[in-house]
Amino acid sequence: MSQEELKANYAGAFDGRLPFGQRPALLIVDVVVAYLRPGSPLYDPAFQVALESNERLVAAARKAGAPVVFTNVVYAMGGRDGGLFYRKVPALKAFQAGSPDGAFPDTLQPEPGEVVVNKQYASAFFGTSLASTLTAMGIDSLLITGFSTSGCVRATGLDALQHGFVPYVVREACGDRHPGPHEANLFDLQAKYAEVVSEAEAIALLGQVGG
Repeated sequence: MSQEELKANYAGAFDGRLPFGQRPALLIVDVVVAYLRPGSPLYDPAFQVALESNERLVAAARKAGAPVVFTNVVYAMGGRDGGLFYRKVPALKAFQAGSPDGAFPDTLQPEPGEVVVNKQYASAFFGTSLASTLTAMGIDSLLITGFSTSGCVRATGLDALQHGFVPYVVREACGDRHPGPHEANLFDLQAKYAEVVSEAEAIALLGQVGG
């Protein structure tokens, strides 16, 4: 089935739209060294391109005064707090506490006062205080970016919707190790759970908040 046939197949059933809110935050999911360091089992060159998009989005969000929230993955030694997810994905060993692969890259560091959520599972909402924190901040919508599109970004976008935060996923600021899963998951997110927008559209939306 071609892309046009696929769109036609979904039309009328999966083509609703969600309006951007008045109080957005930028949620950066797991943009950490493990995806950016050659030799890491999670590395792929595509992640570097997405990192650069995240750098521009963070600058735009801070200029607009929109909150920036970072997530990372941290496991106790041996990964016992990671449960079946840790057992299923051997590469998650890179995120044991103290590992340099779990650090944020030099060019994308949280500033003092910005929220950092430590998580153990795919969704940034599962087993964390993220939903309560966003609610207390008055946030109604999220610009979601990060690694990887088919994993933690998708899970976070779905849970954002289910927790009542309008999810806007930024295409260029998400990365995956292969374009197939990347594009398929962006298509499915747009169809069922989120709005998928370009970096330029996301920056324009942040500009409206700043105004």
